[in-house]
Amino acid sequence: MGFKAVLFDLDGTLLDTIGDLADSMNSVLSNLGFPLHDEETYKYFVGEGMENLVRRALPESNRNDPAMVAGCLGLMREDYSHRWKARSKPYESIPELLDSLTARHKEMAILSNKPDDLTKLMVADQFSRWKFAVVLGERPSVPRKPDPMAAVEIARRLQIQPVEFLYLGDTSIDMRTAVAAGMYGVGVLWGFRKADELIAGGAKTLLQKPMDLLELL
Repeated sequence: MGFKAVLFDLDGTLLDTIGDLADSMNSVLSNLGFPLHDEETYKYFVGEGMENLVRRALPESNRNDPAMVAGCLGLMREDYSHRWKARSKPYESIPELLDSLTARHKEMAILSNKPDDLTKLMVADQFSRWKFAVVLGERPSVPRKPDPMAAVEIARRLQIQPVEFLYLGDTSIDMRTAVAAGMYGVGVLWGFRKADELIAGGAKTLLQKPMDLLELL
């Protein structure tokens, strides 16, 4: 199909980060005397930026309190800045996939709804062996996914048409971004969400394992 580039989501696609995210948010909640959540629940809290994660984790009576949300967001950022690589690691076979894409001279990029500075830090730490042409997280001046603006920006920077991108992600947010950007959305089943959500979001195909991507090339 002539794909020249692969655009990856980060959390739930390249990196299994749910343990550290859950531990950090639960630490904030515990210190405030609020109920905690298990990791499976956090898989449905993440994906739309850290502020939305915080809002969803708070008790319902506190979610619409701007001061509470802002305060907890600051505490979450602080805790996670120290904890982010305590348990997080690449999913099985992701290194082999990146090796194979590099050998095939496919351009690679990353787009996350995690804050931009933290996204770049994590990629530099966990994926220093590979070249990612562009790495972008959430930035104040750019709407977060599923808005396609950042994905289209990546295509423009690489001078590759959006239709020539495979877009890998684990949530409907990613699939909706792919659709809106004109990219080929590939839902991954090793991440945080289920097949039905990915299909509803517009996934063109689903992958059971990372190396299955090579069949699309």
